[in-house]
Amino acid sequence: MTPIEFALVAVLLPVSVGIGLVAHELGHALVLRAAGVPHDITWFGGRDTGALGAAVAGQWATVRPRPSPETPAWALRASSMTPLAMVAPFALVPLGVVPDPFTGSLPVTVALLGWTACAIPSPQDFSVFWYAGRALEEYVDEADDASAEPGAN
Repeated sequence: MTPIEFALVAVLLPVSVGIGLVAHELGHALVLRAAGVPHDITWFGGRDTGALGAAVAGQWATVRPRPSPETPAWALRASSMTPLAMVAPFALVPLGVVPDPFTGSLPVTVALLGWTACAIPSPQDFSVFWYAGRALEEYVDEADDASAEPGAN
């Protein structure tokens, strides 16, 4: 590996992972929006370490649904597995429709590996998929608790 390839890999891997993380979370949000489920998107937040600490820890974006009691469980299930769609173009490789992107240069291969890694649903995503009914009950219970607090509107 040449020094230029090494430098490209050192830059492309974190950039592709960062873009992949944002695409992962926006995939969740897209399905929730299409299903009419209210949700919040937090950018570089949710941590006491600030934006830089959140970026280093991988919390570039987070999506939190705010379902109502009428929200169907399928909406949460579909949203939780949406990141898998990030690898859908790779399914065309064995069919010969597109060339194999992993046979290219090393920096491109490493960037694609970073992107592909972000397509894996998180353990929390799998939990929501298998236990969407329970997750829905917890979200609704949390909302009820928050609205019952004194001074809440």
